[in-house]
Amino acid sequence: MTETAMDFIPFESFEIGQVQNFGAYAVTKEEIIEFASKYDAQFFHLDEEAAKQSLFGGLCASGWHTCAMTMAMMVENLDRTGRSLGSPGIDSLRWLKPVYPGEVLSVRMEVLELTPSKSRPIGFVKSKVTVSNQDGVPVMEFISNGIFPRGEAAAG
Repeated sequence: MTETAMDFIPFESFEIGQVQNFGAYAVTKEEIIEFASKYDAQFFHLDEEAAKQSLFGGLCASGWHTCAMTMAMMVENLDRTGRSLGSPGIDSLRWLKPVYPGEVLSVRMEVLELTPSKSRPIGFVKSKVTVSNQDGVPVMEFISNGIFPRGEAAAG
C-alpha cells in the first residue's frame, strides 16, 4: 500500500463487541535504553545495575515506550487491514505491569462504542486496547478513539 493509494476501513465495518488480536513486538534492552535516553531518562530505564535496586527490580521500558511500541503494532495492523483517518486522542491510559527486555507484546482491541457524525461523512470508533506480554499478562490498557470514513467516503 502506498501513501497515495490508501484503503480506508469503512465505519460501517465495525460492530460493538468486535475483537481484533494482532502484533508480536519483541522488546530489547537496547531499544529500552535508546528510547529512555531520548525521552524518559530515569535510571530504571537506563542502567541495568541501578534498576535492580528500583521498585521494578530490573531494567524496564518507559510507559511511553510501551505506548510507542503499541502504536507501531497498530499501524502495522492498519497497513494490512486499511487505514483510519486519525484519532482525537485516548482515554484512561493505565500501565499495569512493567515491560522487561525479552518480552513479546501483542494487542487486543475490542470495539465498545460506534458514533456516526451528524454533520460529516465520518464515524467514531471507541475501543478498549489491552497490551499483553507473551504470557498473556496485561501490561497496559487504554481506550482508543478512532475516526473512520462513512459510506462512499471510505473508497478514498
